[in-house]
Amino acid sequence: MTERGATHAQVNRPLLGEFAGVLAGMEWDLALLQEAPPRWLRPLGERCGASGVSVRTSRNTLAPLRAWAAELNPDLIASNEGGSNQVLVRAPWRVAEVRHEVLTKRPERRVVALVRVTAPGGAELCAGCLHASRGPRDAARDVSLAAEVADEWADSRPLVLGGDFNVRPEEDAGLYAALERRHGLRPALGKSIDQLLARGLEPVARTAVLAPDAREVGDGSGRVLRLSDHPVVAASFSME
Repeated sequence: MTERGATHAQVNRPLLGEFAGVLAGMEWDLALLQEAPPRWLRPLGERCGASGVSVRTSRNTLAPLRAWAAELNPDLIASNEGGSNQVLVRAPWRVAEVRHEVLTKRPERRVVALVRVTAPGGAELCAGCLHASRGPRDAARDVSLAAEVADEWADSRPLVLGGDFNVRPEEDAGLYAALERRHGLRPALGKSIDQLLARGLEPVARTAVLAPDAREVGDGSGRVLRLSDHPVVAASFSME
C-alpha cells in the first residue's frame, strides 16, 4: 500500500519509468549505476539514448522468479530482487571493451564493472563501477582491489572509478590517501560513501553531491517520491 507523509510518499510498485525519466533528463556522457535490477539495463538505455553494460552482483539466483516477485510486490522482495553494476554510455562515445573482476564472494558477491569507451576522434577513457561490501574493513578491501585492477587494466588511459564505496574518507583517511598515491585517483568527497574519483582528466566542475530534488519526482498528489536513498554524485572533466 502507499504510505504518505507531509511531503513524501512511499509507493509499492516498480519505479523503472520514473528512474528512466530522471536519468534521461540529466546531462551526462557516462552514468555509473550500482545495484540496479539487471532487467533495467535495456529500458534505461533505450530511454536515455545510450548503450550500456551490466555486471551482476548479489542475490541473482533464480533471477526470473525474483523479477516476477519484484513486479508483484517490490516492498516485500526489496533488494532480494538482485542487483547489478551498470554503465550507460551516450553517443558519440561508444563501448569498446568490457571486463569485470569479482572482488569478493562473501558475505555477498561484489564485482567491479570495467568499461573502455572511445570517442569518434579516437580518444579513450576507462571507467570502473562498484558497490563495495558493508563494514569499513571489508569495504576498504573491495575499493583497494577495484582500484588496483582498474588502474592496471586502464594502463596509461584516463580512468574514472565510482560507486558506493561504503567507507567515508573521514572513517579511513589512509585508504583514500593510498588511492591517490598509488593510482592518482582523486578528489574524494569528505563525508560521502558515494564517490567519483578520476585520474588523467582535467576537472571542469568539481565533484559534488547533488541536492535531494535531483532524485525526486512528483507523485501526482502534491507529494514527491524519492527514487534512491543514495544521492546523485556528479563531476565534469575534459581530456585531450
